[in-house]
Amino acid sequence: MPPHELFAERLLAVLSGHRPVHWMLGQTVGEAYEQLVRLAPGTPLRARGARPVVRTCRGFQPCAGVVEASASIAAGEQVRALAFRLEQGADLRWRCAAVEIGGERIPAGA
Repeated sequence: MPPHELFAERLLAVLSGHRPVHWMLGQTVGEAYEQLVRLAPGTPLRARGARPVVRTCRGFQPCAGVVEASASIAAGEQVRALAFRLEQGADLRWRCAAVEIGGERIPAGA
């Protein structure tokens, strides 16, 4: 499975309330973990009665070791956009560096 598809599923699990935010420790760098801490309490990708699923996920590699991805998340009739950036470390592991939902990026320190 490509890294952006794997991370789309991981982020969805956290943002839908099915996994705790600390599940992403070690899988994030920079501000991404704090963004998840601020986003997760509102569980923005949860819908009543319907478990959200990744409908589509696309990745673009602007340079080596970086993937910018977008995913379409469906929960019942509700569809939301999820965008995120992955960076590959010196250990060759991919980590999430930024997260946005539906165009609403959570600024640092907010």
